[in-house]
Amino acid sequence: MKNLVVATVTVILTLVLGLSFNASAKSVSAPDFTLKSRDGKNVRLSDLRGQVVLLNFWASWCGPCRQEMPILDDLHNKYKSLGFSVLGVNLDAKPKKAIGYLKDTPVTFPVLYDPKGITSEQYGVSAMPSTVIIDRNGNVRHLHKGYKSGYEDEYVAQIKKLLRE
Repeated sequence: MKNLVVATVTVILTLVLGLSFNASAKSVSAPDFTLKSRDGKNVRLSDLRGQVVLLNFWASWCGPCRQEMPILDDLHNKYKSLGFSVLGVNLDAKPKKAIGYLKDTPVTFPVLYDPKGITSEQYGVSAMPSTVIIDRNGNVRHLHKGYKSGYEDEYVAQIKKLLRE
C-alpha cells in the first residue's frame, strides 16, 4: 500500500511539475527536504529561501553527470556572491561511491546524499542527471532532464534571469 501511495504521489507531482514548466504563468513550490551533506551536517532546502538554487540529482555511475559536475562547480563559484547556490543530490545507494568520485573530481558546492531516493521521488526524477532551478521564493521554475554539452548555456540564461527578479 505504501508503495502505491508513493507511486501515486510521484506521478501526480511529475504531472504537476511537467505542467508548470510548459505553462510559464504557473509556479510550483519546490518540495522541502533535509539531507545529510558530505561534511555530516543537515542541509534543508528551505534554509536557502531568498537565493536562486540549482538542484542537481546525480549518481557516480552516470557519465553525463560526471561531465556536468565541473561545469556546475564553475556556475556555483561564479554566481554564489549574487545569491545563487548549487546543491548536488547524490542518488547512489552507497554514498562511498560518490565520495570516491568526488576525490577525483572535487567540487566546492554542497553535495547531499539521498541513498533511498526519497527526495528524487519528491521531485519526480526520471532521468540522470536531472537539474531543477528554483527561484528566490522557493518555486520550481525550470527542469532539465539529462545533460548534453551546451545545456549550461540554458542554465546560465535562466539563472541570470532569476537573479534579476
